[in-house]
Amino acid sequence: MVKVCPDDLRIESLLARNPQAFEELINQYKAYVFAIILRIVSDPEEAQDIAQEVFLQLYRSLPEHQPDHLKAWIGRVTTNKAIDWKRQRTRQLAVVESDVEKRAAPAEMETSPVQILLQEERESAIKELCRGLPPRYSRVVSKYYFENKSYQEIAREEGISLKTVESRLYRARRLLRERWEEGAE
Repeated sequence: MVKVCPDDLRIESLLARNPQAFEELINQYKAYVFAIILRIVSDPEEAQDIAQEVFLQLYRSLPEHQPDHLKAWIGRVTTNKAIDWKRQRTRQLAVVESDVEKRAAPAEMETSPVQILLQEERESAIKELCRGLPPRYSRVVSKYYFENKSYQEIAREEGISLKTVESRLYRARRLLRERWEEGAE
């Protein structure tokens, strides 16, 4: 007598594109997926977004999946997605931080009145964009870039964790970059 594994039946049902089977898969593994992502990313909001991407990837990749070790495969896909997100975030953060710092930092070599005026206008435009951000982001950006406070000082003053400071700065930079690019067009 051949013993049939419940995962084998589920995979057959998933390959047949049975929506109920996929919903059951999500319900069974969502806590597992979320826990893996949260260990790598440390931001619950981002972890939810990544988890959605993981389940979309699982749905797309099922036809190529070998039916043995379903949980291990889900764990691998999840880990890879979270690591990819973290790498991408690190690259974006470096680009945006560099761009914002270039635009916000006073130019040491500029001496002509026209260049000084242009620099002041850019700084004013950046400060104006910062004022348009949601208050929780605006405060953190102002304290970090314009008051030159450390993450620790901001966390203490705002009553939030260091990770929250990092997250808010990341999101604020992303919003600033989008708004800056919209203004350039």
